Amino acid sequence: MQILKYKNIFLGVAAVMVLTSLITIVSYGFKKSIDFTGGAKVVFNVNAGTINNDGSMYQEALAKNLLTDFGEVKLNKVSENATSTTFNLTTRSLTEADYAKLQTALKLNASSTVEIKEFAMTGPSISSEIVSKSILGFILVSLAIILFIWFSFRGASNNVRSWKYGLVAIAALVHDVMIPAGVMSYLGATQGVEIDALFVVALLTILGISVSDTIVIFDRIRENLKGSGKNVNFEEVVGKSLDQSMVRSLATSVSVILVLLALVVYGPDSTKYFALTLTIGMFVGTYSSIFVASPLLVWISKNWK
Repeated sequence: MQILKYKNIFLGVAAVMVLTSLITIVSYGFKKSIDFTGGAKVVFNVNAGTINNDGSMYQEALAKNLLTDFGEVKLNKVSENATSTTFNLTTRSLTEADYAKLQTALKLNASSTVEIKEFAMTGPSISSEIVSKSILGFILVSLAIILFIWFSFRGASNNVRSWKYGLVAIAALVHDVMIPAGVMSYLGATQGVEIDALFVVALLTILGISVSDTIVIFDRIRENLKGSGKNVNFEEVVGKSLDQSMVRSLATSVSVILVLLALVVYGPDSTKYFALTLTIGMFVGTYSSIFVASPLLVWISKNWK
């Protein structure tokens, strides 16, 4: 019941986080990978002796060297250690002859040792298809969630209609995907982090996990309402349901977050930001299931007849 006592504070915190994320996305947008723009992506290692402990100088010289044959290129340093530095290069689509020319261009001098770790190329038609299917996926998932909750919670209580449960769940999901999206937008503007198809997969995964957690609490509310009379205090029932579900929700979420944090710290670079997006989504999803969805349901029962 303490959660519902301070529900306006929790809902206010959620609103501020969503608004901040929205402002960040509108201001910075997203730094898109070739999954969305089309082109070629090359991840390669360069031996430490080549760059003389100054990755920025090598990066600048290489960018000028590539400019002649490949036009505009984007070159970012991904990581470095005592023996080598890893760079991420994106450019236009490459032919087989271009790829051979690229391998030569990456070696600035005779002492250069270049190892290409990853090469990927996406055409413009495929990238536009990814964008359209991503948008369609979000729309269909949202509609499916509303319909499922409307059908499952019909007649759950006289205080709140079943379709309002669905709307509350969608509001919580907007909160859950907007915040990690805002973080990735900020990282793109400040750290050059690009979003790719894995980013979309992460957001869809967040939707599924978060709505599952929310429905568990809603289902507990429904079960407690079944054994109560018509004049039951809806807020008391919601508070009781939260007390019964909170430990289970927190235990499940914390265990998943710990695994994801391990992937962020020790996992490969290719899935680092995928795991980071999921970690943020799990954290805010747990917050929304407990501190947003149920308090919002109580607020609706009192103010939206």
